[in-house]
Amino acid sequence: MNYHTYYAKADRPVETCVVGTGGFGQSFLAQAQRVPLMNARIAVDVTAESAASGLRAAGVEPRKIQICESARDARAAWDRGEYIATGDFSLVAELPFDVVVEATGQPKAAAHHALLAVEADKHIALVTKELDSVVGPGLKALASERGLIVTTADGDQPSLLIGLATWAEVMGFHLIAAGKSSEYDFVFDPVSGRLTSNERFADDVDLARNWTLGERNVGELLEARSAAIAHFPQRAVPDLCELMVVANATGLQPDRFDLHAPLARIGEVPTIFAHRQDGGILSGDRRLDVFHCMRKPDEISFAGGVFVVVRCDDAKSWDMLAQKGHIVSRTGATAMVFLPRHLLGLEAATSVLDAAVHRMSGYGSDYRPRHDLIAVATEDLAAGTTLSMGGHHHTIAGVTAEIRPAAPLSATAPAPFYLAADCRLAAPVARGQVIRLGDLELQDGSTLMRLRRDQDARFFESQA
Repeated sequence: MNYHTYYAKADRPVETCVVGTGGFGQSFLAQAQRVPLMNARIAVDVTAESAASGLRAAGVEPRKIQICESARDARAAWDRGEYIATGDFSLVAELPFDVVVEATGQPKAAAHHALLAVEADKHIALVTKELDSVVGPGLKALASERGLIVTTADGDQPSLLIGLATWAEVMGFHLIAAGKSSEYDFVFDPVSGRLTSNERFADDVDLARNWTLGERNVGELLEARSAAIAHFPQRAVPDLCELMVVANATGLQPDRFDLHAPLARIGEVPTIFAHRQDGGILSGDRRLDVFHCMRKPDEISFAGGVFVVVRCDDAKSWDMLAQKGHIVSRTGATAMVFLPRHLLGLEAATSVLDAAVHRMSGYGSDYRPRHDLIAVATEDLAAGTTLSMGGHHHTIAGVTAEIRPAAPLSATAPAPFYLAADCRLAAPVARGQVIRLGDLELQDGSTLMRLRRDQDARFFESQA
């Protein structure tokens, strides 16, 4: 596809407002200065100064940035052609921009911003997967009623994987699995025996004798590798969250509630993510999963990219492709097609342009709550415990996540992970138990709760 032709109908640059100037928002602001068909003149963050800092880091000259504390100031700055920095999205919501890029990562704040955006007739590029996991389908439906688009954002794995998986099926490939690599590689130095991942390391790790798959039993090898890295986290809530979004958009589903999440070398992926009868670990087709990329320091990374594993229906063609360097399983039954990248905000412009120019959503036309990301206690939690969300990955101490079939909210239903975040427990929850909605002290009038109730009414009451 020629992208210049594809976006040729754009008669002016698409105007955007970035809410949240962290990693994704910062990279979006920086690249937006270079995208001919898009502008990013408005930045919103926790404070106006932090928003201004984000603009300066993106290369905007300080003299062109106006810190705005009122809607009147923001309008005047917009009319003068200046860049606007503010700590309150409501002050800029009525300005004549087209798309809100919501990248705060905070589900309650994102819910507030998203509803304001819809009320102000703005399209939304929803980067905050934490909000998406709770109310994404409902928010998309709500916006659609006003002729607005809510979309995933290219640069994050959900959007890229939805694109790759649906491309594979449109092309007629028999899809066995789809997924992504985790964000951080496991880098092993066979000389020193040191294993490094996400600034953590361990010495004398027993991986050398479990390095090569060869003809070994896949399950036994993966168990040995898992035992060797037992002191490293092997499940990540963000991975589960992102794949849940993909499941809701495509109908693909996890093979197990917490994913297999094996430690694997890149060339092993189509052998591992194959049917059990073909020597793999999966029990069926169209399964979602994640793998931790294991490599040596001088080997290429998967870079948090996405993949599909397809059945090799035409053996002759795949034999030719294998000779050209494509990755085929050791049995020849399956092969991997992959994109070894996710460039965050540097490549998000395509989703923004699709929403504003073509009125297209990356979720597709059948985005609905097929699954929920639910909260499960990993330790005994006393009544009165606050389930504080924090850290770079927005996790909750003592709590993990699983992907389960979606259900409307009720006292006995599992609590969505990011609806439970920052709530207090009204009752104790034992280790290994699902945290249920009735276990929480909830603010029923919050925007997040209102949007979830609306989603439940749209998708579940109509089925009753």
